[in-house]
Amino acid sequence: MRRPRIAVTMGDPAGVGPEICLDLLSQPEIAETCVPIVFGDRTVLERCARETGKTAPVHFYDETTLADADLPGVFHAATIRPSELEPGTVNAATGRLAYEFILRAIDGALEGTVHAVTTAPVNKEALRAAGVPQPGHTEIFAERTKAPRACMMLTSEVLTCSFVTVHVGYHEVPGLLTESRVLDTIELTREAMTRIRGREPKLVVCGLNPHAGEHGLFGNREEETVIEPAIGKARAEGATIEGPLPPDTAFLDWRRAETDAFICMYHDQGHIPLKALAFDRAINTTLGLPIVRTSVDHGTALDIAWQGKANPRSLFEATQLAARLAS
Repeated sequence: MRRPRIAVTMGDPAGVGPEICLDLLSQPEIAETCVPIVFGDRTVLERCARETGKTAPVHFYDETTLADADLPGVFHAATIRPSELEPGTVNAATGRLAYEFILRAIDGALEGTVHAVTTAPVNKEALRAAGVPQPGHTEIFAERTKAPRACMMLTSEVLTCSFVTVHVGYHEVPGLLTESRVLDTIELTREAMTRIRGREPKLVVCGLNPHAGEHGLFGNREEETVIEPAIGKARAEGATIEGPLPPDTAFLDWRRAETDAFICMYHDQGHIPLKALAFDRAINTTLGLPIVRTSVDHGTALDIAWQGKANPRSLFEATQLAARLAS
C-alpha cells in the first residue's frame, strides 16, 4: 500500500481541534508515514491560522480528488457561519458541525477513499445541544458502522486500558456488566494488542468493587457471577490473563511493567491512572469496528482554545497509530 490516507476530523471548531490539526498538516514526519486529510471547515482552519499565527492549509480536496490525495490537506466536509463560532464557547452549531465531520469521515473509510480515521476532540455538551443522540465518539462510530460489538481502548507507552462501559453514570455500571460484554472486551483487546505487540499479550482484568469484592463482602458478587466466568472463557480460548484484581493495586509499577493491557469495568477506573501517567501521550482507539479509528485522549480545552497553546502530540501519535494499523 502507498502511504495510507488518514481522515482527521477537525473536532469541535470552538475547541483546540482546529489548531492541532494545523500543526498536524505542517509536520513533515507525519507526511512521511501517511497522508493526513483534515475533514473540517476550510474557512475555520484559515481563520484559526490567522489568529494563532500557524501555517494555513495549502492543499484542498473534494469528492472527485480525495481518493487520489497524496499530500497533507483539507477536505471541506461542512460549513459554519462565522457568527455561529465563538472560540472557547459551547454551542449547538459547533456540536452539529463536529458531528458532520465525523459522519463524513466514517463514510469515507467505509467507502475506501480513506484508509483510517483519527478524531480530534468533541464537546459532549455541544453534541447534546445539537440533538446528537450518542454521548461520544465510540458510540457514534459503533452505530454508524453497524459494528456488532465495540469497545474503547486507551494506549500509551506506560499503560493500556480497555473499557467494558464508558459514558454512563456510575449507578448504571453494575446493570450493564454481563459475562458476554466483559468477554467481548477481553477478546477485542487481545486481538488489538496481538497486532500492536506482534505476540500474545498478557492481560489483567480489574474487579468492579473495592478489593475486587472481597469474596462477596462488597457489591453484589459481580466478580463471582460476571467477571470471573468471562475470564475463565477467555483463558480457555488461550488468553494469558489474570484477575479480577483489586482496582486500587492493579496499576502498581511492577504490575504495569509486565502487563500489556488492563480490562477496566468503567470510565474512570482506567482513565485516572492513564491521564496521571500519560496525559499528552495516550491514544484512544475504538476496537471491533470494520474500519480503523484512533483519537486523541484529551478534550476540547475550551479555556485555551485558539491561543496557540495546545499540545498536538496526542494527535500526532494517534495519526501515526492509525497509519500503522491501516497498513
